[in-house]
Amino acid sequence: MGYIKILLVIFISIPLAAQTDSLKSSGIEISVIDSYITPELPHKFILSFSTSDSSTSFLVFPNGNRIPVSLKLSEDHKIGIELNKLKVDSSMIKYRVAAIGSRGKETLSEIYTVRIPEGLKISDEMDTGLLSICLGGIIYAIPSPSYVLFKNEHYWSISKEIPLFSFYPKGYNYPAGYISAEYSYISGAERKNFLRAGYKQIIQIPSIEYLSPGIGYFTDFKGYNGFSPEISLGLFQFSNVFTFYARYRYNFQIKTDGTDFHEFSIGLYAHFFSLNL
Repeated sequence: MGYIKILLVIFISIPLAAQTDSLKSSGIEISVIDSYITPELPHKFILSFSTSDSSTSFLVFPNGNRIPVSLKLSEDHKIGIELNKLKVDSSMIKYRVAAIGSRGKETLSEIYTVRIPEGLKISDEMDTGLLSICLGGIIYAIPSPSYVLFKNEHYWSISKEIPLFSFYPKGYNYPAGYISAEYSYISGAERKNFLRAGYKQIIQIPSIEYLSPGIGYFTDFKGYNGFSPEISLGLFQFSNVFTFYARYRYNFQIKTDGTDFHEFSIGLYAHFFSLNL
């Protein structure tokens, strides 16, 4: 029985020792936290990652190009690179992360990928050009038409919403939400001019671009003030910048009954003048 116990100890010890050696030789663990393309111009590839031990780090591309990320020993690493400087000619960026520990040993990660938004051209000649900028500005300036229902009266309205602050936790398609300001003019109504401010949450869903519930505050600066819950559907995107949406909004005053009205509108969402946070 004594020999059997010795053999069992030996058989158990061999795989444990092999596992320990494997862990020791595995090097530094690399964990990618964020990897995305920014939506605003100039488009940038943003990468942040952590290492299990303090190290310097580099980005390594398939063509052998190495870009330094952290030149001082650190466990937290982040870099932002303009896409036109990467000379990427496909819809996917492939890269590895190299981490070099304090003793000079290099650990190379697996291959990671990040997808470039559809329609975004990446090349040395990447330039929107004056014509594209002017055309985009003209399209962005188009007001949103609305159908307004107030009691038994019907009106037409135009409005223009400008996102002021957008909140991007990660990714590049849409923000998680944004704060906006909006001016509305209702033709033929007793109260014609309204200024609004509010917050919109963006929830990306399959089949369409997004679902966006929101809440706002409005005033005509003449004592007609109230709140306006709303719901929007981002239906489709074009030019990789504009999203066509349909919106319903209910406007009401807390202390005054019978003054509420409904709005049905269509428009274009874009983030040209938004401060991205």
